Amino acid sequence: MDIQTLLDQPGKLPTVPKVTQKLIESFSDEDASIDDIARQIAADPALTAKLLRLANSAYFHVSRTIGTVDDALRMLGFVMVRNLVLGNGMVAAFRNTKGLDLKQFWRHNLYTACGARWLSRKGRGNGDLAFTLGLMHGIGQLQMHAVAPEAMAPLDAQMNVLAAGRAELERTTLGFHYADVSAELAKLWNFPKPLIDALRDVPQPLASAEFSDAAGWVHLGAWRARIEVLGLQADDPACVYPAELGERLGLGQQWVGTPGSTLSEDDEDVMPALKVLTEGLDAMLN
Repeated sequence: MDIQTLLDQPGKLPTVPKVTQKLIESFSDEDASIDDIARQIAADPALTAKLLRLANSAYFHVSRTIGTVDDALRMLGFVMVRNLVLGNGMVAAFRNTKGLDLKQFWRHNLYTACGARWLSRKGRGNGDLAFTLGLMHGIGQLQMHAVAPEAMAPLDAQMNVLAAGRAELERTTLGFHYADVSAELAKLWNFPKPLIDALRDVPQPLASAEFSDAAGWVHLGAWRARIEVLGLQADDPACVYPAELGERLGLGQQWVGTPGSTLSEDDEDVMPALKVLTEGLDAMLN
């Protein structure tokens, strides 16, 4: 099995809604009509209801009720609205993937996205880009399971798909890993090259010839998400802080505290529990 085999499967490539495809195209189209996209979102009652539910969630702390797609665009900005619709489209596109605990998988991606956004903003980075990457970073895993479940089953029996060593296990066994597939899917969907490259670099951001801050934030977000989603204990080796990466990003370990400890809710330098940080956005997973 190789990456091209995974992608050369017309019947098994994820089908995304038309409006989601439009939003993907907007990454590379500076002349994309926001009004046109807003109309397409508004024309889908189910999508509009989901977007407004997300926009009014505790996550955004909006000062007044967001009642229309136009309100959401004004108050949250086009990029965040795009992220919410894109995330919803990805969940829908891979809804029938077999061999994975999809609820756990998407919760990890959502936790990663929100954690990466929080970290990026703390480090004065591009929080919206980190959020996009966090949502997208694991989709290659879904494509691998959709196309080649027999090849993935032995790896799944050996190691959880969310485990820290999963990318290396896949690279050793298959010659590539899920992030390579995520990047190739993004290329197929015409995402911009910096985002494609960052997706590929998430498992080992420091190994890249050209370091991507965004990939670094997502790697840290995924590390923190893994601890909560898998319920890891503080003495688990996977809980060891990736200090070299944190140093490269200019962020010390104080933001994470100790897994399982009680942290002060008033300490703005410490990331809240991800269940709290993502409050309301879990509607994206339904």
